[in-house]
Amino acid sequence: MEPSVSADAIPLVDLVAQHRDLQDDLVAAFRRALATAGFAGGAEVSAFEAEFAAFIGTTTCVGVGSGTDALRFAYQALGVRAGDEVITVPNTFIATTEALTQAGATIRFVDVDPGTLTLDPSALEAAITPRTVGIVPVHLYGQPADLDPIAAIAERHGLWVVEDAAQAHGAEYKGRRCGTIGRLAAFSFYPAKNLGACGEAGAVVGSDRASLATVRRLREHGESSRYHHEIEGYNGRLDAIQAAFLRIKLRRLAQWNDARRRHAARYRDALAGVADVALPVEAPYARHVYHLFVIRAERRDALQSRLAQCGIATGLHYPVPLHLQNAYRHLRLGRGAFPVAERAAETILSLPMFPELTESQIGRVAEAIRDFYRG
Repeated sequence: MEPSVSADAIPLVDLVAQHRDLQDDLVAAFRRALATAGFAGGAEVSAFEAEFAAFIGTTTCVGVGSGTDALRFAYQALGVRAGDEVITVPNTFIATTEALTQAGATIRFVDVDPGTLTLDPSALEAAITPRTVGIVPVHLYGQPADLDPIAAIAERHGLWVVEDAAQAHGAEYKGRRCGTIGRLAAFSFYPAKNLGACGEAGAVVGSDRASLATVRRLREHGESSRYHHEIEGYNGRLDAIQAAFLRIKLRRLAQWNDARRRHAARYRDALAGVADVALPVEAPYARHVYHLFVIRAERRDALQSRLAQCGIATGLHYPVPLHLQNAYRHLRLGRGAFPVAERAAETILSLPMFPELTESQIGRVAEAIRDFYRG
């Protein structure tokens, strides 16, 4: 069947629809900020920190300027310095690792589980050296990494664990929300996330009060009190207007996550039996929140092109593993070093996923995929 371009294109993410529904509340929050000149810190930031910590189920949240700030400050608060090694995965956004090297560490990659594409605990122990200080499992696409064996290995070797939870707002591992298991966890509130600001924002959460106090100082130029600087820090504060917007959205996050899970189930039903498509694996330990719905498809590039012709946007998260990026050539890790991550990068395709997605849109996406493979 020949593809036809629909007048109603399907985006990968539809932030316009989300903000249309929230417009009155968001505008009211902005007007409150104007009326009080509460732009940096203050009551909105403190309230969001308390509410997000309660949502995650941990004691403390420190709002920061971005998800990358959250990672960098978490690493620095745990004492990362030059010469330290930290283990993570190559199939993640570069923020996971650039924040490590900016904190002074050397990256040690390990391969991923072929089903979930999260850190493979069976590959972990062999990567540990006397210089290793920590492990950063990435909760990819909205699904937790397998944290119990990772935590057990970390404890055996005296290592910390920082959860990269940038895509896992509300995801659960064995009934516990991501962000409650590692020493610290870093969240991003980039606009397209399950909980997204209307700009940049992030947070560090956890129960390690001493480390979180250091994160708080790092975001405020190292201040312990106004104009008293215990350490050098950064301008990494959470903007008060973004905090106000996040408070509004947080009240709907559970509902939005439930919608994503329903959409994922409909995709599974609609794509069942397509031999050239592998559907996402939801691990038995996990409650996946489908930040992304990522299939693995044979002839991926041709399929992506066909879907584009049909007015269906897709994405690649992520097309080049980090060990093969020019930024990390100095690590001298060539093709074949992490075969599972490399093979996944050649076949992954992110389909449209957002709470406002309709059954009709899911049907169109699935039918276009089926038509492509019927050839």
